Amino acid sequence: MKKSIVLSAALMLVLGSTAFAQENQKPVYGYKVSDFVSKPKVGGYIIGGYKYSDQEGAHGGPGFNCRLIRLYVDGSIFNDFKYRIQFQANGTSPHVKDFYVEWAKYKEFSVKLGQFKRAFTFENPMNPWDVGVGDFSFLVQKMAGMGDRLGEANMGGRDQGIQVQGDLIPMANDSYRLLHYQLGLYNGQGINLADANKSKDIIGTIQFQPVKGLYLGAFGWKGNWVNSSGTTLKRERISAGLKYDVDNWTLRAEYATAIAGEQEQSGAADAFYVTAGIPATDWLKVYLKWDEFRAKGNADSSHDMYSACLNFRLHKNLNFQLEYRHHNNRLLGVPQFNELWFMSYIRF
Repeated sequence: MKKSIVLSAALMLVLGSTAFAQENQKPVYGYKVSDFVSKPKVGGYIIGGYKYSDQEGAHGGPGFNCRLIRLYVDGSIFNDFKYRIQFQANGTSPHVKDFYVEWAKYKEFSVKLGQFKRAFTFENPMNPWDVGVGDFSFLVQKMAGMGDRLGEANMGGRDQGIQVQGDLIPMANDSYRLLHYQLGLYNGQGINLADANKSKDIIGTIQFQPVKGLYLGAFGWKGNWVNSSGTTLKRERISAGLKYDVDNWTLRAEYATAIAGEQEQSGAADAFYVTAGIPATDWLKVYLKWDEFRAKGNADSSHDMYSACLNFRLHKNLNFQLEYRHHNNRLLGVPQFNELWFMSYIRF
């Protein structure tokens, strides 16, 4: 009896030691290596609903519509290399949104190569699920590449390039990092397009997190874009803002403006927004937003929007939005109009 107990204990010790050794063994790189690969994660989400508008000439708005159908695959190799491929399937031209590989072994320094979001503004890199209202702000749409003010088509705030980033100076037993940085080199033409000249766009940010969940950041963009007629237009912009998200309370505020050569060729455009998210219950969150874009940097060229949005988050993968929007666009003959959006978000 004692012998069997001793043998069993010894066997368990050997098996445990073997398992521990396998879990902690360091991979040796080589083309024959087949372990250390995560199972690819396949997922997606659908955003659609109904939009009503009383704007003159809008004929009541688009009505029922599908905003996004996204499908993605991501995973890791050696736990050091992460990859993602994301497709947008709705509309008349399905296309690739993201494709990249990232070496992310260290928090302090990682490298991403491929097609991904530009490192400009807090809101641009966010998932549509997390924005809180029906669409991204004018600032992101006009100044970060989602229908750019210079005429670039909606590139989803993305471009092709290489980016380094990291988080430095651990605080409170490394529960958060004080400093975050990103610096990217991009083609400048947007998604799924080759470069149109020899120059590259440089975009970067430095962000401070003085307390956990509160980020104060500055962003810079220096580059150019070649339009369909072959004209090269400068894109030189700066942005600053803050982001706070703790215990489901949300606050974001950002300002961006064109600088230097971009002002000279296309006017001194700027944009500003403030978004506040207030949790009412575990499943209901109220967002309030003021959004402004000034095409020529003055009041006569301003488009202001004030909105209130109810988010019914019944499950982490199921959300319904009801949003009221009031517009005052001084570039229109009839500047003021209203919209009502109802959107459904489903993720799998």
